[in-house]
Amino acid sequence: MLFFSFFKTLIDEEVVIELKNDMSIRGTLKSVDQFLNIKLDDISVLDEVKYPHLSAVKNVFIRGSVVRYVHLPASGVDTTLLEDATRKEASLQASKAR
Repeated sequence: MLFFSFFKTLIDEEVVIELKNDMSIRGTLKSVDQFLNIKLDDISVLDEVKYPHLSAVKNVFIRGSVVRYVHLPASGVDTTLLEDATRKEASLQASKAR
């Protein structure tokens, strides 16, 4: 749930989604769900020569299982807060395992 909560803070930020088929899509993050399915608005494909048929598409819904990477703006990430939340979640998981 850490990633879901983190991505919810990035709504209305511009991100680049790299898919497992090597396609990269830049757009404004509009929604994300618990399965990390992503909805982007105002999209553009980074390699338009390879995917010219997507130049007319403005909105996409991306299934979470096909996402390889999500490239985030450096200004949109509070690394200290993220590191603290990660440590807290890891300690909770460790205490549950005992």
